[in-house]
Amino acid sequence: MKKIFLMGILGLFALGSCTNKNAQSHDHEGHDHSTVTHNHDGHNHEAEGHNHEAEGAGHSHEGECNGDHNEAANAHSDEIILPKAKADAAGVKVSVVEPAPFRQVIKTSGQVLAAQGDESVAVATVAGVVSFRGKVTEGMSVGSGTPLVTISSHNIADGDPVQRARIAYEVSKKEYERMKALVANKIVSDKDFAQAEQNYENARISYEALAKNHSAIGQNITAPIAGYVKSILVKEGDYVTIGQPLVSVTQNRRLFLRAEVSEKYYPYLRTISSANFQTPYNNKVYELGALNGRLLSFGKTSGDNSFYVPVTFEFDNKGDVISGSFVEVYLLSSQLDNVLSLPRTALTEEQGVFFVYLQLDEEGYKKQEVTLGADNGKSVQILTGIKAGDRVVTEGAYQVRLASASNAIPAHSHEH
Repeated sequence: MKKIFLMGILGLFALGSCTNKNAQSHDHEGHDHSTVTHNHDGHNHEAEGHNHEAEGAGHSHEGECNGDHNEAANAHSDEIILPKAKADAAGVKVSVVEPAPFRQVIKTSGQVLAAQGDESVAVATVAGVVSFRGKVTEGMSVGSGTPLVTISSHNIADGDPVQRARIAYEVSKKEYERMKALVANKIVSDKDFAQAEQNYENARISYEALAKNHSAIGQNITAPIAGYVKSILVKEGDYVTIGQPLVSVTQNRRLFLRAEVSEKYYPYLRTISSANFQTPYNNKVYELGALNGRLLSFGKTSGDNSFYVPVTFEFDNKGDVISGSFVEVYLLSSQLDNVLSLPRTALTEEQGVFFVYLQLDEEGYKKQEVTLGADNGKSVQILTGIKAGDRVVTEGAYQVRLASASNAIPAHSHEH
């Protein structure tokens, strides 16, 4: 009798940990347990049977309660909870995946070069020693005719070339004028007069060219075009000769993009129509289509000491692209239809494996492994892991990743 009574009490205690509904039924059963104190055998058997039922009921309810709890935990064990307010503050943005055209990509390296006609070089017009006019630095803006360098020939053994040109001009001018008066009277031959005239004209041209930019301190060398100083090719105090390059000036309006493509891609070069490129100094990806770019040519053979074929584009320098910089190039080839792709900002990497985050509802996210295909520098083809209609985090993926590592919000506490 005592054993039966204790089992009934234990059954009531177990049932008390579940829902109010179960608690109500426990109260009813507790009322019946008061009959156990009677000595009537039949009643005792009936009470005993009832207690066994109550014990069974207690076990049944306990199983249901624990089962529901475990199912809820398992259903949300891989779910990441990020409240909408926090997601908005972190800049999390979600896009619906839709099939769209995607260009095949050949990834390679290349260099940005100044376009022909947009660059000019100031050269030495006389021999002498270099001195700069003020502070001339690479990248500074200059106008056409701006003084850059002065070349002094005062202490040169040959003397000042401007002075020598002036003397030669004055002598040849006197000789020409003298013979001009004599040729009419046939005192000098026409041949000698023609030679004197030629010497005079040559001396005049030379002197005028030198005297135009001459000053008391020497010969001034000016910027041939308006633009930016690209490179300074001499140092203060250097001795230069006639025709030696001094300063390179570029207008920087049109630039060349020269990509070096491996010979194995040669059959695909005819399908290339545009390109994207990424600079190392700001990691920005530029699209030639947005820069009025066009394909100029691609090489028909590789270089003598190279296994690469050059592909050359021309584009407007609307941004801050540095001429001469080496870049990563994404050559865009033939078009593929119905491709699932995502911006590179949607991807996160863990030990060489790439993941994206799917939005399940307003506050719930799920980490999803994906397989990557072609990469054009801005978007990446997704081969496996997502399907059309999925809602994928395209900005702020690392904020969602941080939320997945946080235990501040238990996963199973989210309500649907």
